[in-house]
Amino acid sequence: MPPDLVRLLEFDKDTKRLKKRFRTLEEDLDVFIRSALIPFHEEGTDYGGIVRISDMGIEHPSLYKVKRFACRALKGRGNQSGIRIIYAYFKDENRIELVEVYFKGDKANEDRKRILAKYT
Repeated sequence: MPPDLVRLLEFDKDTKRLKKRFRTLEEDLDVFIRSALIPFHEEGTDYGGIVRISDMGIEHPSLYKVKRFACRALKGRGNQSGIRIIYAYFKDENRIELVEVYFKGDKANEDRKRILAKYT
């Protein structure tokens, strides 16, 4: 059974802001969720682009960063587009919460304050 997917309000705000520059982002996100994110947690299929964030001191939920995300609006860059997605996976509840999406050219790392405020 596929995990439940929850988009946090902050994630939706990030997406709305980025869609102005990357028009295909929403469609690309849907494709990524169906073809990579859900198989990663449902079947254990790992294509190498999802890494666990383990240096935040949070054990539950498990936090992940997506480093390989293909965005068609960033032509010629393939799955190393520079779009990053942060999400939390609640194994016991089989639920994924999309926390943050950002463009690596705008900022180097995830918003740790946002993550810590939400999960500690």
